[in-house]
Amino acid sequence: MPTPTEFNLHRNSRVLEISFDDGSHFTFPVEFLRVYSPSAEVQGHGPGQRVLQVGKEDVNIDRIEPVGNYAVCLYFDDEHNTGIYSWEYLYSLGKNQDGLWQDYLTELEKAGHKRKVRPS
Repeated sequence: MPTPTEFNLHRNSRVLEISFDDGSHFTFPVEFLRVYSPSAEVQGHGPGQRVLQVGKEDVNIDRIEPVGNYAVCLYFDDEHNTGIYSWEYLYSLGKNQDGLWQDYLTELEKAGHKRKVRPS
């Protein structure tokens, strides 16, 4: 499993860039990382229990702390900090980002939530 070699948080644009030792490089909107947090609060305690996160367009990351040699904990400015993002999970999010993002947008639409569009 590839491991990260670099983390770059761009607070103004709310983007986290992660490079891996296999040459992969992923650019994650912070909103994406927040709504796909691996925490039980978001994922639930079993299959099919995932909780749709709404209103996370403006969320940002306050800090990133290592968890052993296998993960990081992301401290979001909405007080969420219970997800442990393993290297494997981050890599999987990166590889599947387009489909996951579309799934999230579809879920929001079905729930009747309109995303707030931030100015560029």
